[in-house]
Amino acid sequence: MRAAIALVMPLTIALFTTPAAAQQPSSNATLTVKIGVLSDMSGLYADIGGPGSVVAAQMAVEDFNPGSHHMKVEIVSADHQNKPDIGSAIARRWFDTEQVNAIADVPNSAVALAVSNVTREKNGVFLVSGAADSDLTDKQCSPNTVHWTYDTWTLAHGTGGAIVRQGGKTWFFVTADYAFGHALERDTAAVVEAAGGKVLGAVRHPLNTADFSSYLLQAQGSKAQVIGLANAGGDTINSVKQAAEFGIVQRGQRLAGLLVFLTDVHALGLPTAQGLTLTTAFYWDLNDKIRAFAKRFAARNGGKYPTMVQAGVYSSVLHYLEAVAKTGSATDGAKVIEAMKATRYDDPLFGNTVVREDGRAVHAMYLVEVKKPAESKSPYDYFKVLATIPADQAFRPLAQEKGTCGLVKAASQSGAR
Repeated sequence: MRAAIALVMPLTIALFTTPAAAQQPSSNATLTVKIGVLSDMSGLYADIGGPGSVVAAQMAVEDFNPGSHHMKVEIVSADHQNKPDIGSAIARRWFDTEQVNAIADVPNSAVALAVSNVTREKNGVFLVSGAADSDLTDKQCSPNTVHWTYDTWTLAHGTGGAIVRQGGKTWFFVTADYAFGHALERDTAAVVEAAGGKVLGAVRHPLNTADFSSYLLQAQGSKAQVIGLANAGGDTINSVKQAAEFGIVQRGQRLAGLLVFLTDVHALGLPTAQGLTLTTAFYWDLNDKIRAFAKRFAARNGGKYPTMVQAGVYSSVLHYLEAVAKTGSATDGAKVIEAMKATRYDDPLFGNTVVREDGRAVHAMYLVEVKKPAESKSPYDYFKVLATIPADQAFRPLAQEKGTCGLVKAASQSGAR
């Protein structure tokens, strides 16, 4: 097992080294904040988050302009290697000895669930962008965690719901065998069955699988109308490519990429990815403001345009820093998140956004289709928007969490008094 590597990323912002635990600033004192970007820096999710998430965090700090708030901000980063034990060990070290106040990103739900537990124990802040498991704001909800970008519930109801409405009534799942894949299969199966459809079976594959032939043959043999890919990143890319080699779509079955990113489409190429329907929280070409952000980002990220995960890192870090400025301290993570929940944001990338009691950031989502090659006019011009899913429909209703999320239950009981 490789040793975890923590990389301190340089910023053009002055840094201050007083330990965070000693901060009790006066109104004129300089407040130091340290944020750790914990991501997959070299594996199958590196293009989704990875070094690009560090760039996004740096841009958020710069746009926040710490000096104008009497603050200094430092960004550090590390590779969790998609292993919960490594991710939680890094988080614990950051909080215990390196004076990190907040952790951002964390693609990989198993790692995120472990980091969320450590963050709550240490009263830090966890800004989830890369992980998808909807349990992070349900039975595993925490007063120290904000789930910013997307989750398995919204993917299931966005992509899964759209395909069911189009006649895809029988499903077979090819599922990544860890927390994220299980949650995405579970939430999508619930949507299918609620609409009168039927799940004919599922097969689970290890993370970072190169050969999907046996799994795809089982899916093909099921005769299901829809093969639901409950995986992400490199696993989605490999499964879609190999499904094309087997001629699965040509033989009448439909592929449902339940979590597909801009970078996946770029890797697949439009001839292979064209026609895929997917749900996203962000697309770089939605309006002039977002296009300007994407071009700034690409200039610093080797020409690669931002994914929704990287956009979520930017926005969550930006609003976290605003909440720290409002509270005047970064040492009480739960108090900072209370300030985030008390604020409605006109977010530059996600539009009108609010953080609910359960820690879920609620905003619009988009149902999109991958363009045909002839429809694309420039690099990364890959999506056409089919529908906007309003914020009040995009995420699981709070009423469904009263019995499982303690934060929602407590808020409900308080309001009833």
